[in-house]
Amino acid sequence: MSPLAAGASPPVAAAPEHPPLARTPLHALHLRHGAKMVPFAGYAMPVQYPAGLMTEHRHTRASAGLFDVSHMGQIVLTPRSGDADDAARALEALIPVDLLGLPEGRQRYGLLTDAKGGILDDLMVARLPGRLVVVVNAANKAADLAHLRKNLPEHVAAELVPGGLIALQGPRAASVLGRFADIESMRFMDVREVAILGAPCLVSRSGYTGEDGFEIAVPEERAEEIAEALLADAAVLPVGLGARDSLRLEAGLPLHGADIDPGTGPVEAGLAWAIAPARRPGGARAGGFLGADRILSELASGPARRRVGLRPEGRAPVRAGAPLFGEESAGGPIGHVTSGGFGPSVGAPVAMGFVPTALTAPGTRVFAEVRGARLPLAVATLPFVPAGFKRG
Repeated sequence: MSPLAAGASPPVAAAPEHPPLARTPLHALHLRHGAKMVPFAGYAMPVQYPAGLMTEHRHTRASAGLFDVSHMGQIVLTPRSGDADDAARALEALIPVDLLGLPEGRQRYGLLTDAKGGILDDLMVARLPGRLVVVVNAANKAADLAHLRKNLPEHVAAELVPGGLIALQGPRAASVLGRFADIESMRFMDVREVAILGAPCLVSRSGYTGEDGFEIAVPEERAEEIAEALLADAAVLPVGLGARDSLRLEAGLPLHGADIDPGTGPVEAGLAWAIAPARRPGGARAGGFLGADRILSELASGPARRRVGLRPEGRAPVRAGAPLFGEESAGGPIGHVTSGGFGPSVGAPVAMGFVPTALTAPGTRVFAEVRGARLPLAVATLPFVPAGFKRG
């Protein structure tokens, strides 16, 4: 006789367990510095420190902020031939970027597109002797690696490499990092292999705050020591995800999963600048990448919608997901807000979103629905805060 036939209760299914959050090599450092930790992309990450989001944001704009971005993926593409051109040629079949024209010691922003012309991820590609280093978003790194391995030829290996990744951002970042390594002569998007405290590191003059700064790939076992050495400088504060988001929003930089995704094309996202002349019609290697038909068509004829900056007329922030309307009291939605919040450097709320191309002129009035009311916003030119990159 079965237990149920004898009147026993049916077995209760155990509640599904969430996988434990991964920790970056700087986890203990965050706790020592009083960080408030939150789940993000499968990791325990600092959202802010005791100084608070507003102070962290403003300090980065005025001095230097240190960010843990070790959760992001670092993928190395190594061609069997040892010639980085072979890796560049292979990767060009997957992204609409000129990589064969990328000099050694430089990197470019790029977009991993699918066959429909949607953005699977946005990334950075650096060219080093005999290899390419691709930095991808944390939430997408497993899918990106699988996509690369599926679509790259057998003679190009793709490996996700461990290690810490630290971003030092702000106008004083160069003077701080310059005490540890020869980086002062680097320009925006330069990449250099250097030793920091005797540890081999890969430094790029880049970041995602709109400020001058550096991203530093460090050996996992030395990450905490190097980060603490940088934080020992009075010019540097630790900064969490909260201020990182408000900084990139003020800089007009899209966040994958919010402002761009597989349903978004590069042209409508305002990222056509990343598609070099060599990959456009008439270029030396026009097309030939996934989604080329749609992307090149939109380059020629224009998309139906575009990502724009938005300035709410009041003091209330308009958050992601709010539908946008062309009229104050009538008509259906014409688009939606993709990112929004208060801009500490602007001193007012700022947002980004998609609207029909006909409504993209700066100053055009649109309306966002918030708690049942339609609030006015003005279309604005991006970025909200001018970039501070060192280009010369």
